[in-house]
Amino acid sequence: MEASDETLQGRYVTLERLASRHAPALAAALKDVDIGELGRYVVEPPLCDPTAFAAMIAERATATSRRYYACVPLGADGACGYLALIRDEPAHRSIEIGDVFYAPALQHTRAGTEAVYLLARYAFETMGYRRLEWKCDDLNAPSRQAALRYGFTFEGVFRQHMLVRGNNRDTAWFSMLDGEWPARRAAFEAWLDPANFDASGRQRVALSALNGIGSI
Repeated sequence: MEASDETLQGRYVTLERLASRHAPALAAALKDVDIGELGRYVVEPPLCDPTAFAAMIAERATATSRRYYACVPLGADGACGYLALIRDEPAHRSIEIGDVFYAPALQHTRAGTEAVYLLARYAFETMGYRRLEWKCDDLNAPSRQAALRYGFTFEGVFRQHMLVRGNNRDTAWFSMLDGEWPARRAAFEAWLDPANFDASGRQRVALSALNGIGSI
């Protein structure tokens, strides 16, 4: 697998720097999806209006404080989601994986998990960072579970950390450190290995089990 600032290539997914050209495929992936429910815990949920949606993607594509990547699964017609490296603090060599938004076609898939692995590897090995963060609404149980499954460590809850659409949000904080990365990388790679899946595509060993926290 190869990596560059523009493209991160995996076995199941390619991460391409987000661009306006990804908007049609992303919109198509969200067709017939309840956007309100899907974006329930997203600070800025995707918009239903096609013009506004395209404008949002264009804005993210040109962001200077965040590095957005479109997720293009192997064999897919186009992008099925996006995620970003945000809150970059070079002085402290700390960065966060955030603004993760997966259409249903990307959820609970090897491609979706590999996208997080590719960004984590990029942060630790290419950028040389010492701390990788994951944050989410404390009520967002799937995101909390995902963080633990990926091998992040829960650090606590910042109460009334944000106002989101006029409502208080308590934020759950998770982190992964450079000293932990070799073991986390090994777990990711063992889980992503094709041999870890049977002929029906079912996992043989859960990623959470490889990270020592049981099967979730």
